[in-house]
Amino acid sequence: MARGASADDIRKAFRKLAKQHHPDANQGNAASEEKFKRLSAAFDLLGDPEKRRKFDAGEIDADGRETARGFAGGPFGQGGGPRGAEFENIDLGDILGEMFGGTRRGGGFASRGADVRARLEIDLEDAIHGAKKRIAFSDGRTLDVTIPAGASEGQALRLKGQGSPGRAGPGDAVIEIAVRPHPRFRREGDALVMDVPISIPDAVLGGKVQVPTPDGPVALNVPKGSNSGSTLRLRKRGLADGQGRRGDLLARLVVSLPDTPDPELERFSEEWRRDRPYTPRAR
Repeated sequence: MARGASADDIRKAFRKLAKQHHPDANQGNAASEEKFKRLSAAFDLLGDPEKRRKFDAGEIDADGRETARGFAGGPFGQGGGPRGAEFENIDLGDILGEMFGGTRRGGGFASRGADVRARLEIDLEDAIHGAKKRIAFSDGRTLDVTIPAGASEGQALRLKGQGSPGRAGPGDAVIEIAVRPHPRFRREGDALVMDVPISIPDAVLGGKVQVPTPDGPVALNVPKGSNSGSTLRLRKRGLADGQGRRGDLLARLVVSLPDTPDPELERFSEEWRRDRPYTPRAR
């Protein structure tokens, strides 16, 4: 929640946390009971717009006392009557820091700087192997970002202390990763897949064909009698997980005719169709 949040925003935030830590939902949980008490105390102060204004301005401290005059009373102090005993020794700054991203300083409240967000597009090879990239923010700053091996689409990298400045310290930079579509490789679930065109002779007789991988070209053994749709597995040439462990690359064979008509192939096919007809099975 922002430092300048409205009273309505404050009420909504407190209601959410109060429901989470309510004693009825956390029976026997001393930590949640204490958190609920602190929430109630903080709501008394922040729910009052005038008190909130004075608190933000440093005119009163977390106990509701005027900071310049040093009164000992107040609703949360030890001299504040029945409620003072109930909330004795509560550090309101802790709960405020948790909710508003700030810290208590000398009886006042200092907010942490806002997080800055950016989107960084990387290549598939960068996502697999990791890389270093430079990103520019709207305020003119540039930042070098280390992309970890195994980075994935939508992953957020949080860089501590690289956000906007604030009285309680800078916020963070949150970088969302976007992986560009690759012209050859595609992701299907957890697998990396590519189509590999092969000639009719290689499909019939078998052979070796050179294929690209994210790590460079390799020789692929095409078995004799391969059909379109047959899948060959290239181990540890696929995607990487968050620990950098590589999966496999699946090569799906596609039998391809020559780019230009071949009269000899046509004559052979006519004889084959006449003498050895067959119906391919659905796959």
